[in-house]
Amino acid sequence: MITVRAFTFNMVAVNTFVLHDETGEAAIVDCGCMTPAEEKQLSDYVSGHQLTVKRLLCTHLHFDHVLGNRFAAQTWGLQPEAHRNDVEQLPSPEAQVRAMHLPFPVRFAETGYRFLTDGETIAFGHSELTTLHTPGHSPGSLSFYAPQDGFVIAGDVLFQGGIGRTDLWGGHFDTLMASIRERLLLLPEDTAVFPGHGPPTTLLAEKQHNPFLKK
Repeated sequence: MITVRAFTFNMVAVNTFVLHDETGEAAIVDCGCMTPAEEKQLSDYVSGHQLTVKRLLCTHLHFDHVLGNRFAAQTWGLQPEAHRNDVEQLPSPEAQVRAMHLPFPVRFAETGYRFLTDGETIAFGHSELTTLHTPGHSPGSLSFYAPQDGFVIAGDVLFQGGIGRTDLWGGHFDTLMASIRERLLLLPEDTAVFPGHGPPTTLLAEKQHNPFLKK
């Protein structure tokens, strides 16, 4: 069974997730830690639970979700993993920061990405995630679905009471809505949703209360 530990990092309040099971093997999703204190919080959790981090997964490559990739890659010897479309079609995190006129004194990961594909199985320990390509917020947005554990990590595709913005690089509203309706909402209604920002929710709650899904 997968334990999901959520951290909220950096001034954009990104949810970073550590997933681990009874074997002690783990995956980090959207490593957003930025400050030494945030890095210590993440590493203390990993060491305190005697975890072996095997995967560094990215739902998408907007700068706020990858601020900690360099730290994680160097600390645990990992290669970040993301969809090819974001790697090839989005500006670099440094260029994004400059375009948004943000004073981030951060060095981003220099290592290349391993490309994830739609429907790929991501294994760690006794656990498995399935990748779902859910573009619209970005061209390569991925959601990570754990069918046996009943949750999906949705990045910035679907939030409690909201959806991802589509005014950034590669965003497209109709594509985003198609991803939500044709990929996420076809999962079981009791599936827990862990978004890239804000509190968790369920698919049933969003079907019933999310104003974007009632249109």
